[in-house]
Amino acid sequence: MNSFDQEDAYLRAKKKVENLKGFYWNLITYLIVIPVLAYVNYMTTWDEIKWFWFPAFGWGLGIAFHAFSVFGAHKVFGRDWEEQKIKQFMEKEKRSTGINYGQDND
Repeated sequence: MNSFDQEDAYLRAKKKVENLKGFYWNLITYLIVIPVLAYVNYMTTWDEIKWFWFPAFGWGLGIAFHAFSVFGAHKVFGRDWEEQKIKQFMEKEKRSTGINYGQDND
């Protein structure tokens, strides 16, 4: 591995760490702020409306998307995904038309 590859790998790893750190800060902030909002709601308008659910669900949905982007997006749309899809579509085409891609058809 040359120095360019090492630097590129380092920058990718650093970006992943920054994304992970951002997710954890988002989660920690959520776990602090939502109970505070629930307490404020309880002390003010609890009998009228339980409004703390609105920010809890909205922010919670944002955290779910953030978690997917940090932990799951590469599993769904990673490097191998595109190659697997291409092979899958080529196999489907081969079965329906009988054409063998990448081989001589004499």
